[in-house]
Amino acid sequence: MPSPFPGVDPYLEHPDFWSELHNRLIVAIADDLAPHLRPKYYIAIEKRTYLGQADNSFLVGIPDVAVFPQQTAMRASINQTSSTAILNPSDPVQVDVPLIEEVKETYLEIREKGKSHAITVIEILSPKNKRSKAGRDVYERKRHQILASLTNLVEIDLLRGGKPMPIIGNPPKTDYRILISRSDRRPKSDLYLFNLRDSIPAWPLPLLPREIEPPVDLQRLVSEVYDRAGFDTRIDYNQSCVPPLSEPDAAWANSLLQEKGFIAS
Repeated sequence: MPSPFPGVDPYLEHPDFWSELHNRLIVAIADDLAPHLRPKYYIAIEKRTYLGQADNSFLVGIPDVAVFPQQTAMRASINQTSSTAILNPSDPVQVDVPLIEEVKETYLEIREKGKSHAITVIEILSPKNKRSKAGRDVYERKRHQILASLTNLVEIDLLRGGKPMPIIGNPPKTDYRILISRSDRRPKSDLYLFNLRDSIPAWPLPLLPREIEPPVDLQRLVSEVYDRAGFDTRIDYNQSCVPPLSEPDAAWANSLLQEKGFIAS
């Protein structure tokens, strides 16, 4: 069953679903583009790995030790009549240290047959790229290298949460955007801006200068991934979005979900 939303389904941004959507969409884009690129080009799925501090507010599947009963965790004697805690110096105080995790992010590279350098890099931003310091630093270094090279960049941002990637000037603030930066036209680039209530715009895939650019129907690919993954049977649309929607968008989404029969009226 297709998503009830005309464009990006905001419920897929929840950490229970985003990683799977990201990985499936990377493969879907690669499979869809491959026939249009042969025989001159091929498309490869690449991966970068780095260590970063876990974001507990969006961590899923890792229990937080603080939620378990700890009857003996803190044996300090606290004087309730004073604003200063009186601790027994022989007992430890329980503290938290940063939880470090290994992060793996996939992206696409289009290469010319017989050559190793990338003609075009396609990135789908992850929450780590927009929220965590380590994830953003790693991605921005890669972004700077691409923008200083002869490689085209396609940057797909389907996340409402987090801080958008830097762009010179003051483009309108929207929920989502797709950046197409061709190496032979920089610093000029094309920025596709769209919101929750819009369909995802199709965009041309940049290759070498003066070559025909095949169109990418990202809306169709996202819809197909949603259907194949069975997200309609897995998402509880009675729950609030993570991150939350604005009040107008929440009211619109609620009305749409009722109309499509995903939640009761």
